[in-house]
Amino acid sequence: MSVSNVVHPRRYPEPAALLTLIKPVTWFPPMWAYLCGVVSSGVWPEGQWGLVFLGVILAGPIVCGMSQAANDWCDRHVDAINEPDRPIPSGRVPGRWGLWVALAMTALSLAVGSMLGPWGFGATVVGVLAAWAYSVEPIRLKRSGWWGPGLVGLSYETLPWFTGAAVLSLGAPSFEVVTIAVLYGLGAHGIMTLNDFKALEGDRATGVRSLPVTVGPEVAAKIACIGMALPQMVVICLLLVWDRPMHAAAVMALLLAQFAAMRVMLRDPKAKAPWYNGTGVMLYVSGMMITAFAIRSIGSV
Repeated sequence: MSVSNVVHPRRYPEPAALLTLIKPVTWFPPMWAYLCGVVSSGVWPEGQWGLVFLGVILAGPIVCGMSQAANDWCDRHVDAINEPDRPIPSGRVPGRWGLWVALAMTALSLAVGSMLGPWGFGATVVGVLAAWAYSVEPIRLKRSGWWGPGLVGLSYETLPWFTGAAVLSLGAPSFEVVTIAVLYGLGAHGIMTLNDFKALEGDRATGVRSLPVTVGPEVAAKIACIGMALPQMVVICLLLVWDRPMHAAAVMALLLAQFAAMRVMLRDPKAKAPWYNGTGVMLYVSGMMITAFAIRSIGSV
């Protein structure tokens, strides 16, 4: 082999690989949840659009992006098995650059969070701690098929929803807001469980006890479906109790559509889980916004 053919390792990351590292495709759920919080607060953000915009950017590109970088760094050995073309195992983000990016974005998250007042900053601290607790040793809650997806669901849906409502309300959100935010966060456990299907082989090889590993894809898919459906059923019941029958009917229609998609997915969970995460999840988050509008008007009646 000639000297000219020797491939030297990179010293600096590829710019495109850095963008891949923070996974823009994952930013939507927390950004959407923050907007649900803003809507559900019942406060028209006149003169506060800067807080809305800043909160959306914080929830998505900054905090969620940071969590993805931290997870990729802590998962680099697993990804070498599951997805060797990912930025870190492929060498496109070489050395310890993945760690430096995660740490720098942690600092940026806290700095931007401090601009959203005490409630926004407190929620940012919780989000940052949750991101690292999910991925880093020796805590690494990702190892558990129950605690890991639960933490992510609450961090992606409940926490930003709570934050958006608190920042606009300038105080603790109402009982209705907190209850709905928690329910949708709990339901996201199922979404995260289905997301674990793509890492099945690597998780099994590295000791990550995700539900697809511990109970098998078929049972894990059924648990995920039940976990997504039950909180939405509770939401529908609460909307009826709170005299919001039209909103309850709309959420019910979306849930019935999810049931149809679940039937397709359950025929071949391992192959269809990614499809469901692109189809059923859109129905799920649509119900979130409908519910946000429903509870927005409760305080004004």
